[in-house]
Amino acid sequence: MRQLMLGIPKGSLQESTLRLFQQSGWIISLSERNYFPEINDPFIRCSICRAQEMSRYVENGTFDVGLTGRDWIMENDSKIHVVADLVYSKVSQRPARWVLAVPMDSAIQNEKDLEGKKIATELLSFTRRYFQSKGIRVEVEFSWGATEAKVISGLCDAIVEVTETGSTMRANGLRIIDELMQSNTQLIANLDAWKDPWKRDKIEHISLLLQGALRAEGLVALKMNVPKGKIEGVIEILPSLNAPTIANLYQSDWLSVETVVSKSQVRELIPDLIKRGAEGIIEFTLNKVI
Repeated sequence: MRQLMLGIPKGSLQESTLRLFQQSGWIISLSERNYFPEINDPFIRCSICRAQEMSRYVENGTFDVGLTGRDWIMENDSKIHVVADLVYSKVSQRPARWVLAVPMDSAIQNEKDLEGKKIATELLSFTRRYFQSKGIRVEVEFSWGATEAKVISGLCDAIVEVTETGSTMRANGLRIIDELMQSNTQLIANLDAWKDPWKRDKIEHISLLLQGALRAEGLVALKMNVPKGKIEGVIEILPSLNAPTIANLYQSDWLSVETVVSKSQVRELIPDLIKRGAEGIIEFTLNKVI
């Protein structure tokens, strides 16, 4: 029996990945002592791998498909196929940003001021290539962690570090002078696996359902009853993916209306719907929107 080898990222992406697969219909069971989780699909085998290494293992064929950040794909300069961008909305509404930062009181104002200076980062290869492309000579050293503390204590002149809003950096007395890259989670495939018709079909199947589950996270379904004489006023303010579904209630001059709307709209929308005559409004969550 043919199987697809799926890489599950260990670390910060692990929990959100397992939750996303569960919402998509795949239950992945982890054990702390086992790097090969069970999955309720006989055509998939799973293995755990750090997100930083994932693209290398997908590139060399250890995994047919896996999930990792765009930043680590670029760091490893991996030759893979990007199947889909996956933004984990339950983890973050913003992409991760790799930024160049210096102490607040540093005389360094831009990249050129770093000529001959030392930069600490976990994103070693990418940072070196970035400054080489700018023609700026810098010393880039690998940081095993606590990178922000190194520049504050004077162990380096600047850092390249990941952030979302930059608020933590400001709180630690750092000033962002440039953004080098934005990163989000991506579903990636081995190039040979992508050329294999059976594996590609399975990968596209996974991609379809993962994206459907992610799309559903930002949406809810609304169902309500509306008098026929007031339906136009309700429809006027009712958003939907395409158009609301409207059906006649049995032996009644009322209509049943169903639609899908953004979660962010519901708080303001429901009071307006009531004012326009809607009753019996029900809101329910969605698992997938394809």
